[in-house]
Amino acid sequence: MLRLFPLLLFCVMSFNASAAVSETQEPSALSSLVEQLPTTKLNKMAPLIENIAATSAPQVRDILEPLIEGDLYYLKSNKQVVSVQKNEQNKYELIDVLTTESLPAVKKSAIKKVRTNNRLRGQIRVLLANLDLMSVEEGVRLDALNQLLENPNQIGINLVTKLVKTEKEDDVRELMSVILLINQLQTGANEEKLAAAKQLSERLEPTVKNALVKQLDLLPKQDDTAELRKALVKSIDNIEQSASVYGLVENLFFGLSLGSVLLLAAIGLAITFGVMGVINMAHGEMMMLGAYTTYVIQQLFPNLIEYSLLMAVPAAFLVSGFVGVLIERGVIRFLKGRPLETLLATFGISLILQQLVRSVFSPLNRQVEAPQWMSGSLEINPMLSLTYNRLYIILFALAVFFTLLMILKKSSLGLHVRAVSQNRDMARALSVKSSWVDAITFGLGSGIAGVAGVALSQLTNVGPNLGQAYIIDSFLVVVFGGVGNLWGTLVAAMTMGTFNKFLEPSMGPVLANIIVLVGLVLFIQKRPKGLFPQKGRSAE
Repeated sequence: MLRLFPLLLFCVMSFNASAAVSETQEPSALSSLVEQLPTTKLNKMAPLIENIAATSAPQVRDILEPLIEGDLYYLKSNKQVVSVQKNEQNKYELIDVLTTESLPAVKKSAIKKVRTNNRLRGQIRVLLANLDLMSVEEGVRLDALNQLLENPNQIGINLVTKLVKTEKEDDVRELMSVILLINQLQTGANEEKLAAAKQLSERLEPTVKNALVKQLDLLPKQDDTAELRKALVKSIDNIEQSASVYGLVENLFFGLSLGSVLLLAAIGLAITFGVMGVINMAHGEMMMLGAYTTYVIQQLFPNLIEYSLLMAVPAAFLVSGFVGVLIERGVIRFLKGRPLETLLATFGISLILQQLVRSVFSPLNRQVEAPQWMSGSLEINPMLSLTYNRLYIILFALAVFFTLLMILKKSSLGLHVRAVSQNRDMARALSVKSSWVDAITFGLGSGIAGVAGVALSQLTNVGPNLGQAYIIDSFLVVVFGGVGNLWGTLVAAMTMGTFNKFLEPSMGPVLANIIVLVGLVLFIQKRPKGLFPQKGRSAE
């Protein structure tokens, strides 16, 4: 044992020395490459940059990113490569790219820029994207793979070939497989191209279809390629069929989102029209007030943008509802039974409110910021993504609808509203104060219009004429669904929104609106009371 001890000690020391050499080998290789940057000619920079990226050292990004931005310099005195940043004293602060140590600031005359051009910058971006393929974060790897899918390069493909065997995340591994299959389709033998074409038939990335179409166009018309041509055509057809299905789903989603806006805009009008028989031309201005309430809240609380919509919903309901009660108590109650005069009076009120807003906020449109949780989209697959703002508006509209439905069905206020809408005289005989029911109903409808304005502020700019774009459609929804019927309003709003979005791609927005309007006119000729007419003795 004593004789073996020196031999064992020698082995351990040799192992440690070899480990130390392996750890320092990569930085020393990188150092020798970086030292060549100041003296290398521009036409020979490309292979040098590739060699720097090939070391995969942690400092590679600190070298290549400043080179893209034009911030990579070297000291004239000793050729030391540094990244620079100009300070307030017009001096340049230096950081050693290898050690990340800060160096004393110098004047511009003491340093010189490492040469580069647009071609090299493009090459560097590709190399940086390839470095992201080895990131520990899944999202970074997916972004890098998508970039490689759009702009393939042989270095990245070779790297993916090595990494796909050890990748653990399913989404990343699938995208790697797609990249390799496209490369196989473009560079493989006839049998390999055939296998790749069959496997790519269910992929929905646009790049896949483009690769299949390009390969089909390049394929010579020979007998030995007939099977491959058939497989390519079948794969393209499968992708196009999937695209048409997801296109219909996307149109349906946008139609439902438009229908949700119409539902929010019309549901308050359906209540006031159904209970009081008042054609309120100022209903759109209630929506405008709700949108401006959202803008004011964001201006008052600029640090609470993430919560601004949650604060704006009750605030807009109270502001618009209060203005609605004032309009009913101050004007409309004196014009009962005179629909034409009520229409003219509310139209005049709408003009007054518009001018008031112009005087307070100016005629210019105002931009309402979207919270972070309403930005972006939910990606179902490469062909279908649902924007969060429209998705939340659909859910919000349904929540408002069912809340209002519960109020009208389960509360005493709802009982009084239904009683007044069915038989006002009988309700008054049973001690229901119909005048206050009218005021509360009008305020409730106006408040819901204000809530609709909060939703609209996330889809369009806020301006004095915001409500005018929706008032006509709101009346059409109410008449189409049946006056005073909430379920009819829901069905009518969703139907009109969906029809509009399905007609727009082929006919344009203007012609689509005309066709929908003509269809509604013909429908009302057959069913003047709408889809769900009121029932009872006083329905006439």
